[in-house]
Amino acid sequence: MLKDQVVFITGASSGIGALCAQMLIEEGAIPILAARSRDKLEEIGASLKGQHELLTLDVTNNEQVQIAVDAMLQKYGRIDILLNNAGYGKFAAMTNMSVQEFDEMMDVNYMGIVRCTKAVLPQMLHRGRGQIVNVASMAGKIGTAKSASYTATKHAVLGFSNALRQELRKTGITVTTINPGPIDTPFFQRADPSGNYVNNVRWMMLKPEEVAGHMIRAMKKRKEEVNLPRLASAGVWLYQLFPRLADRLSHGVMNQK
Repeated sequence: MLKDQVVFITGASSGIGALCAQMLIEEGAIPILAARSRDKLEEIGASLKGQHELLTLDVTNNEQVQIAVDAMLQKYGRIDILLNNAGYGKFAAMTNMSVQEFDEMMDVNYMGIVRCTKAVLPQMLHRGRGQIVNVASMAGKIGTAKSASYTATKHAVLGFSNALRQELRKTGITVTTINPGPIDTPFFQRADPSGNYVNNVRWMMLKPEEVAGHMIRAMKKRKEEVNLPRLASAGVWLYQLFPRLADRLSHGVMNQK
């Protein structure tokens, strides 16, 4: 079902994005790997065995995004799937973060998705088919201590995705959100340099290969939402019904950032 599909992936130089690129090649798709670091992209590209593209791209730059998308449309005639995966986090008390840090994280994690979607969507609408896959987080469903900035960006991604899904109903375009809990990737090297949070949640951390596999299946089946792991989904349910109790139960672990 993914054979010959052209898939534009942001944040593709490591972690989930790079794994998805490899899995897509195995499915016969053509991944376009986009990221800021050319060196990391070329390192990943050297390990890929099938057809692919490497693009140096900063998702906070409107012009770069449009030029990159236009170039791929010129070459392939279409982008079948947009995988908005670029993002980062920093865990710290709000009082220890500057307004500029809030702005920068929102610019990458949320506005990066808006920019890429805005650039890719018109040709999907013209063709009457396509899929937009936005990597959000369980943090977008449950706020926790010392992650106000990151949580806000993921709430924004979920709100944007859910509203866009309604707008695009009956157009042939699927909007998918991927909401994972903590994943064992380089994300935490920046988000949690002390390692305190990772040590407290290691027992529930997801393997990147597992998450990437779920993402590929979501593309195949055109799912609207994927929540990982199931335990986290139960936590969302608990939070919605009993928010005060959920806050008390999670504080001891989630505050160790």
